[in-house]
Amino acid sequence: MSAFQTLPGFREFYPEELLRRNYLFRLWRQTAVNFGFSEYDAPVLEALELYKAKSGDEIEAQLFSFTDKGGRAVTLRPEMTPTVCRLVGAKANALKRPIKWFSIGEFYRYERMQRGRGRCFFQFNADIFGEPGVEAESELIGLLVQNLCAFGLTEADFFVRLSDRDLWVYYLSALGLDEPRIKAVLTAVDRYEKHGEAAFKAYAEVFGEIPAELKTRVVEFLGVKSLDGLEAILAALGDERIVARLGEWRKLLGNLEAMGLSRFVQVDLGVVRGLAYYTGFVFEAFDRKGELRAIAGGGRYNDLLGKLGYADMPAVGFAIGDMTFALLLEQRGLMPPLLSAPDVYCVIGDGEAERHAALGAIQSLRASGLRVEYSLKPLAFGKQFRAATDAGARIALIFGGDEVARGVLKLRDLNERSEREVPLAAVIESVRSAF
Repeated sequence: MSAFQTLPGFREFYPEELLRRNYLFRLWRQTAVNFGFSEYDAPVLEALELYKAKSGDEIEAQLFSFTDKGGRAVTLRPEMTPTVCRLVGAKANALKRPIKWFSIGEFYRYERMQRGRGRCFFQFNADIFGEPGVEAESELIGLLVQNLCAFGLTEADFFVRLSDRDLWVYYLSALGLDEPRIKAVLTAVDRYEKHGEAAFKAYAEVFGEIPAELKTRVVEFLGVKSLDGLEAILAALGDERIVARLGEWRKLLGNLEAMGLSRFVQVDLGVVRGLAYYTGFVFEAFDRKGELRAIAGGGRYNDLLGKLGYADMPAVGFAIGDMTFALLLEQRGLMPPLLSAPDVYCVIGDGEAERHAALGAIQSLRASGLRVEYSLKPLAFGKQFRAATDAGARIALIFGGDEVARGVLKLRDLNERSEREVPLAAVIESVRSAF
């Protein structure tokens, strides 16, 4: 047994696995293009300070960071958002607004491995910069839903939980909380679904036991699942910021209803997103059975460009991870069997003339854009036909000695089991007409 093995949490992709991965990427990419997004890419190695500026020094414990040979503190990227902010911020004045960009890339986090999460993973990322209104959220939630539906998933398979960091802040402020207590409550809210009452322990460690009335109001707000429910709870507070924010909610939900997406979207104030830079609407996609981690997540982060040293610009984005998403498709039986089948398989006689004629035709067919396979060494005709069938080829071209001597070959349709002679000089036209 070889001493060399894959590092823990990393993946290699043999041809069959790579076909499955590329299937995800192909549909994600096509959907983003259909929505008018432009693709970009960026280095996998970034300055460590870029992520510290966004998330604080504690983020380094989760990173593959090191000092390079130039003495620079660097890290393999754990996410794309700071990078795309760097790219946009560097050329902001030259970019036409709104900026609608997407990427598909690999990311690295030194974390505990679990189902649906490794130490390296791929993500589809989409962001809109320069649009302050809920039109950006509408567009991105539409893209998120379509990116999942493109694979055959429906509202029976997944839903999008929609929440609002701003509304939480306004609500808690109206209840009399200052900024430190608001942050402590939001931390508890972020943990409440998983830990229940224990989520409030961190609040108690700093400010003492959370008042019973406040806890009741927080848990009540967490239970709201409709816009009507929100309005009923908030109406009595008489806060102008809340009134204006509810107007934004009505506009966003109205847009999603007009797009035919209401059946996918659930009002859910339990989502606040753990990352501190979110500033408004946030959303996450989950499978309906509740068996998997979040499939996707994102939200508005208007302050991040300024935090990284660039001019302020409104921004919204989301990401879909490939590992959990692939698990969902497999559970639903929606990951198709993927074969890397040739268009044409050439069956070649054992003479030099037949092989030379075949090699010339093979090169021409490949140059014309067709995928062609053949046996590199001489085999009996029967074995070559079996190889053609096993490969999944639609067409077999047969280069027999008698046919080649007459300047022709046999074209066999392996599906219809029909066969005809065609001129060697017209092999490309003959094969294309057979499809």
